[in-house]
Amino acid sequence: MGGRGDPPEGPPEGAPSGAEDEYRSVVFDESFVRAARLQEYSARERMTDRTPAVRRRRRPERGLSRQALALLVVIALAFATAVFMGVRTPYRDTRAERPVEPPRMTVVPLVPRGRVPGAADPEYLYAHSRAASFEVGAEGIPPPAHRRTAHFSDSQVVAALIYARDYVVASSLEPRVLTGGQTDAVRSLVDPGQLDQFDRSLAHPAADGRHAPTGWLVRFDPARIELAGPRIRVRGSLGVVETDADSLEVTADPTLVYALRPAGSAAGTPASLFTVRRELRFRFDRDDLRLHQVQLVAATVQAGPLSCPGDVTVRFHPLLAGQAARAGGPAVTDPYAPDGAPALCGVLAPDAQPDV
Repeated sequence: MGGRGDPPEGPPEGAPSGAEDEYRSVVFDESFVRAARLQEYSARERMTDRTPAVRRRRRPERGLSRQALALLVVIALAFATAVFMGVRTPYRDTRAERPVEPPRMTVVPLVPRGRVPGAADPEYLYAHSRAASFEVGAEGIPPPAHRRTAHFSDSQVVAALIYARDYVVASSLEPRVLTGGQTDAVRSLVDPGQLDQFDRSLAHPAADGRHAPTGWLVRFDPARIELAGPRIRVRGSLGVVETDADSLEVTADPTLVYALRPAGSAAGTPASLFTVRRELRFRFDRDDLRLHQVQLVAATVQAGPLSCPGDVTVRFHPLLAGQAARAGGPAVTDPYAPDGAPALCGVLAPDAQPDV
């Protein structure tokens, strides 16, 4: 029997039958069809009824992907190659590889006439000496007026002056160098090309004009001498010139006056003054300016009161208050020695001593 409302001959062909009435309210529009996800089961999935209908995606792994990691490795290799080629390139400027000259050193002891004057108060000695108007410490070495040169900028000229001054301060005013025997503060400023000579001078000193520790720095025997006060008086000057397109030359000319007394003595023990005049010549190339280091070219040192003859190669042995120079003349000089330096002595001017 036909459905309700159907013609007597039955529903027309192709028309929905009454059994499908309950699905007429379900409409599958085009957007629904496009959004539907289709999943085709594999043969293994069709063989089991416990496989989920929809396969879940794997969560992305945390961390760098393989592509990012490979990119980082490539960048690191490129950077390392660039650094290596910059260091080992065969087209480096050969002028930058020229050898560093060993410094020439002359140390002249100054012998007093008569006994060394002294006083319990070091400031009293300073006030009655030619060092009365000197500044205290590094303030006595002011930077000079400066300007750029033909091949060096103003900042490079300033750096050369500062580094030369730093060397003078470290080698002349640092208490650990003067009486403590420590030399790291000075050694750290020396150009690597001169370090072997510096180390040999300290380990095996010689009066050959090349390996005298007192040419590199000022130091006393701590078993005999101590500073009577920390206020070392200084007066000095700095000058700079361009010697060629690759180097600057700085000249330092400080005069330093130390108040000294015997080591371990009581506070009231008379002190005396010891004067050191250092004429130092430095050379700076661009590597020195970049690395904060100096090349010492020459050092001429005059110091007193000292005895003559006397060993002033390793350290100074000043004559203290009330002492007088022992009789004798300069040490023997051998003119046939290939590396021998002449033994020199001078006389300390009377007005170089305090008037007490």
